[in-house]
Amino acid sequence: MKEIIHTDKGSFYNYLTEGCKLCQQGAKMVLFITGICGRGCFYCPLSEERKKDVTYANERLVKSDEDVIKEVLQMDALGTGITGGEPLIRSDLVLHYIKLLKEQFGKDHHIHLYTSIAPDRNLLKSLAEAGLDEIRFHPPQQSWKKLKGSEFELAIKNSIELGMEAGMEIPSIEGVNDVRDVVIDTGCFLNLNELEFADTNAIAMKERKFLLKNDMSNAVEGSEAYAIELADNVPKIHFCSSRYKDAGQLRERLLRIARKTARQIDEITEEGTIVYGSIEGAETDRMVKVLHQFELSDDMFEIKEKTIELPWWLIEDMAEELKDEGFVPSIIERYPFENGLVVEVIPL
Repeated sequence: MKEIIHTDKGSFYNYLTEGCKLCQQGAKMVLFITGICGRGCFYCPLSEERKKDVTYANERLVKSDEDVIKEVLQMDALGTGITGGEPLIRSDLVLHYIKLLKEQFGKDHHIHLYTSIAPDRNLLKSLAEAGLDEIRFHPPQQSWKKLKGSEFELAIKNSIELGMEAGMEIPSIEGVNDVRDVVIDTGCFLNLNELEFADTNAIAMKERKFLLKNDMSNAVEGSEAYAIELADNVPKIHFCSSRYKDAGQLRERLLRIARKTARQIDEITEEGTIVYGSIEGAETDRMVKVLHQFELSDDMFEIKEKTIELPWWLIEDMAEELKDEGFVPSIIERYPFENGLVVEVIPL
């Protein structure tokens, strides 16, 4: 058994798939294909907005193939993780996007897929032939005791025979030890995710007596312990902590996007967000005249509808004068996506 490696963000492993390695670099685009799913898992973190038959590339709503291609280029992605809902409900789209990504970015663009169903060999063959590199099965908790000889064990074996790396990815909760025999017998990997509270699952989690690990985290108390108990008995295991997802994967992905897309007026933070100044007012023409009075050249600001954006340190220096003119200056921190999540607004 390989030695367990511990990270400074609470995750540990003795084996990492190629998909996990690229996630660590923040180099995977997340392709969300349909929020529809029939499982009804109590821990599902999907928002109501995502529980529809929609497709997103990272935070971009996909309306055409060009949207997917743009998102890969925007973050200089080295691979894609396909998730949902249950993406294989729309297997036509999954196959289409795998082929599109491989055609556009080459066979080295690594693609992994999450699914909570056990596809038959024909569908698995189609996925492999389209170019899928890695498949992660998420059998429902109630099936874990009965995995031996199940359709999931067969799907794992078929996936490996067809040339894909295969494994299970499930939450680290009571019962995870029940999957050990199938993991060992098939030679597949096991990814365990630290269970987390989310706005959409909090009521269901509380009903089941789950508690927060501490005041600084959304992680569930005791989730990590189930993974620790299993770690020395599984040849290919990876425990992904809540802290690692936030401080590791997400941060690296944001930094990767920010470095590629930040404007001259943006400052990139250590966390991968961007910070800039914003002036609100009804008359953008008058705002421009005021900025010219401060001897700002046109390349130092960007005009939006009813707002002008510029470096945050400049707006700090001129805040009082802007307010005297009836404008509303502020400093904004947000994710580096188009219409990215606003983290903080500081009125000046």
